[in-house]
Amino acid sequence: MAKPIPIGARGEARETVEFKHTLTWHHPELPPVYSTPDMIRLMETAAFHALQPYCEGDEITVGTSIHIEHRAASGIGAHIEAVAALESFDGRFYTLRVTARDDVQEIGRGTVGRAVVSIGKFAKKMENRSQ
Repeated sequence: MAKPIPIGARGEARETVEFKHTLTWHHPELPPVYSTPDMIRLMETAAFHALQPYCEGDEITVGTSIHIEHRAASGIGAHIEAVAALESFDGRFYTLRVTARDDVQEIGRGTVGRAVVSIGKFAKKMENRSQ
């Protein structure tokens, strides 16, 4: 199993909002603002970066839960930064506090849950399910 992960372990992820990250991309009648699914993806990426340095062998972390508030809109060209910090763990399940900011303000916050898995064991389990 993964090396001990200290509370507070941090990860970050950044992107600039492009048209493909907007609500309009998903549905033409919606406004061209940063979509909640894209913000959550960036938060998940930051959480992955926080935990991955502690994984060993073929271990990775995968998402298990998401509790997010999207609190403000960001337009095309905005620079988004997501930060994740390990808040707690229970066995192989980890809870990370996440935030997202644009150039002006916090746009989202909440928690992301992740679990450590072996890629080999995970792939085998998925293979067995498809048979």
